[in-house]
Amino acid sequence: MARRSPARFLAPLAVVAVAVAFYAVLSHGLSDSGSGKTPPSAETKGGKATPAGTRTARASQKRKRKRYVVKRGDTPSSIAAKTGVPLSEIERLNPDLDPQLLSPGTRIKLRE
Repeated sequence: MARRSPARFLAPLAVVAVAVAFYAVLSHGLSDSGSGKTPPSAETKGGKATPAGTRTARASQKRKRKRYVVKRGDTPSSIAAKTGVPLSEIERLNPDLDPQLLSPGTRIKLRE
């Protein structure tokens, strides 16, 4: 008779361990809602909590970029949504832009 692999017994134990860890993380996250800690949606700046909707320096830099490098799966409308530049402006600045031939690495003008 052939020896059985120890993985045959360890695999179900690993599944149970992952399930227990998932439950612990999930229940811990739900029980901390009233702990008095700063919520993850708020950023702290100089000791004061600021709402998550305020513009940060990184967000303002993102809006001022002059070019965008196309990533896999991008479309002109998704680029407009990501950058905050209207689609009509992207089309005006890039008259030779063909959405069907958009390939990763292509540079697109966002500003003049």
